[in-house]
Order: sequence, then structure tokens, then C-alpha cells
Amino acid sequence: MDYKFVNTEYLDSVSGGDNQIIIEIIGIFREQVVEMYDEMTKLMANKDYKSLGMLAHKAKSSVAIMGMNDLADMLKTFELQAKESQDTELYESYIDRFKKETTAAVTELDDLIEQRKYTRQ
Repeated sequence: MDYKFVNTEYLDSVSGGDNQIIIEIIGIFREQVVEMYDEMTKLMANKDYKSLGMLAHKAKSSVAIMGMNDLADMLKTFELQAKESQDTELYESYIDRFKKETTAAVTELDDLIEQRKYTRQ
């Protein structure tokens, strides 16, 4: 599989190449991004932009560990704008992009786990 969203080299460097650690990191990421997306949509509906900015900050860290630098950059912009309630018309597109790219990343990460399932390090 051609990985377009996750950076497997970065993931290997963070984990020391330990497949068990990679599997654990992926499991945490999978749970976090679903929870974050759900929370983002709730905060957006409630127009709680300051909390949305803080959540974008947290989300930025989660995607950065997967080497998703473009998404992390977008989340940084989102964070700064939301904390100041600026450009609110863009927030929905940011949340949609977060959902789309993290869903694609989870698919790639599932493939990575499958590829490394029987590899012991």
C-alpha cells in the first residue's frame, strides 16, 4: 500500500521500530480521533470556539505523532483562529478535513499492522 497520510518512517523512529509499540500507538490514535471528531462537531454546534481551539491543539499532537504534518499545520491554524473566534466560516471545512484524513490514516495504519503482524523485532 502506498501510504499517503501517515509517515511510517516517523512512526518507526518514535517507536524505536518496535512493532508492539506501533500497534499500541495506532490503537490509541484510532480511539482518539473518533472521540475528537465527535467532540469537535458538538463544540461547533454549540459555537464553543475557545474549547474547539483547545481541542484542535490536542488533535494536532495526535496527528503529528503519525507524521501527518500537513494536517497538523491545518490544525495549528484552526487552533489559533478558534481561540480568537476568527474566520468561523472555515471551521466546518477544517473538521471535515480532519475526519477525512484521519479515517484514511486509520485505513493505512490497519494495513501497516497487517503487514507487520508476523514480523518480530
